[in-house]
Amino acid sequence: MMMKTFVKKRRDVTEEELTDLLSFCQLLPGASSTQTITLIGYKRGGFLLSVITFLIWITPACLMMGGLSFLVHYIDRKALHTDIFKFLQPMAVGFLLYATWNAYRIAVNNTITRIIMIVAALVVYLFFKTPWVFPIVLVAAGVVTNFSDKRIPEKETPVKKIKWTNIWVFAFVFLLAGFLSETARKQNWENRRAFNLFENFYRFGSLVFGGGQVLVPMMYEQFVTREKTQYMTGEELLTGAGFVQGIPGPVFSMASYAGGMAMRNEGKGKQALGVLVGTVAIFLPSALLVLFFYPIWSNLKKYVVVYRSLEGINAATVGLMLASAIYLARDISLLDLNTISYVNIVVMFSTTIVLSTTRIPTPIIALVCLLLGWIF
Repeated sequence: MMMKTFVKKRRDVTEEELTDLLSFCQLLPGASSTQTITLIGYKRGGFLLSVITFLIWITPACLMMGGLSFLVHYIDRKALHTDIFKFLQPMAVGFLLYATWNAYRIAVNNTITRIIMIVAALVVYLFFKTPWVFPIVLVAAGVVTNFSDKRIPEKETPVKKIKWTNIWVFAFVFLLAGFLSETARKQNWENRRAFNLFENFYRFGSLVFGGGQVLVPMMYEQFVTREKTQYMTGEELLTGAGFVQGIPGPVFSMASYAGGMAMRNEGKGKQALGVLVGTVAIFLPSALLVLFFYPIWSNLKKYVVVYRSLEGINAATVGLMLASAIYLARDISLLDLNTISYVNIVVMFSTTIVLSTTRIPTPIIALVCLLLGWIF
């Protein structure tokens, strides 16, 4: 969707720039899609536009997921898993195939990059649920393409001053959240759960690699299986995890739902506070880290060792995208030789073809898939 909207239609960034942004954001913990969107705003209009872009991107999903925490007990649980969403997954695979092909044409153009792409796709697919696999694969790919110095000779690069404000804020908030959470617990503060939740979500947002799919298991372990912080049942958490797949926006908005659910027994006002705490704490690390590291990354790219690394990092990113498409497709009925499997195949490849050859807006494609889910 970013490729089609920001590159093909609006031309806010080039294909090379978008691939570079995606590669960079995969190296950082936090919400990768949110960080990429934020950086597109940063490149187009500086810090202020990046903040506005960030807020506009996260607000709709967080409002919907926070609202769900108030409504979940009044809605039939089965209704949240209705088949109307069943063709969104093959549609998502179609989006990934389209993005992978576009990135492949740019980043994979010689033998070493093809090898890196294949190896990265295989490793990421096999260890998809291991969050550290994403940065490890990207860093390893960057090392590999530095073995040759024939393509890009060494040259002197001026060192630019680094602004440390964001990283100091990030570290200060991380330590302060931990201190206040522990103090609130020991001294039994009246609003201690809000402090505990802020620390939980800020830690998740600071340590999660691999996007929102890795976040759900961490929340399950923290809020369902731990006896002292057992704020909801497994069914309640997974209901939110299923619902977040059917709405637009970042999967990290799941924290808005979990924050509301964790505070629901303390009154509507405290529940709204839980939604706000979950939203702010989960996304704040992503924003601070990406806006601190990207200027450094832009400076580092001028050094030949980093510039050479980009060739491998971008090729590995294509492998990551390919692995994601395959991983997502494995849970779709494609080979069952029934009506649903045929429709899944048509939806998957039709999405890729429509994105590649037409100017049909992506929301229209999603609406068509929802309509198909209602019909079939």
